[in-house]
Amino acid sequence: MKTYLDEILAQHRAGAERDRRSVDELVATARAAAPTRPFRAALVANPELAVIAEVKRRSPSKGDLAPDLEPARLAADYERGGAACLSVLTDAAFFGGSPGDLQAARQACSLPVLRKDFTVSENDVCDARIMGADAVLLIAGALSNAELIAFSRLARELTLASLVEIHDEAELERALAADADLVGVNQRDLVTFEVDHDRAVRVAAAIPDSVVRVAESGVRGPDDARRLAGARG
Repeated sequence: MKTYLDEILAQHRAGAERDRRSVDELVATARAAAPTRPFRAALVANPELAVIAEVKRRSPSKGDLAPDLEPARLAADYERGGAACLSVLTDAAFFGGSPGDLQAARQACSLPVLRKDFTVSENDVCDARIMGADAVLLIAGALSNAELIAFSRLARELTLASLVEIHDEAELERALAADADLVGVNQRDLVTFEVDHDRAVRVAAAIPDSVVRVAESGVRGPDDARRLAGARG
């Protein structure tokens, strides 16, 4: 049976195959872009609880969430509310986002910004840097070991932080093999889209202290946030 993830990845990989742009030229353009903001450092700066606030118009499982949102206004509100970083959906087909959403949000605040999308090629990494992102999302379950290592290395070269998303200890080992220093445990199963509210707490115990831990999805309120903040292994 085809899943949400299968469909999303198939579309993104098909797009990557059609992309004839030169990687070398994109790397040169990315290196000439304005300096990045320190995404990982912004999380470390608040050891008690650092929040990555999300700019998201819709989701494949729930449909429209906020189709008419104003990214700039929301980003400014998040910054006033104490968020450490932003996460902006740029996938158009499934999440209704765009590079324009990321750019508008970043210009409206001083927070570092993660491009939240399905990174499947080196060009995607370069595009994140060129559009103004400070961090790129690498989903371990969507990438081969070789891709995970190559994309992480390229991101470092372009001064992008890499948030490596995992779901279990096996994917954690793959992330660590790629020298990940920022690991997100997604509590949402990308096949069924169901949330396991205990996943991040379980997996956190296996994440080394040198790695910044991020709990993704399923945070319903202050109680969940406090519980997850205490999941330090």
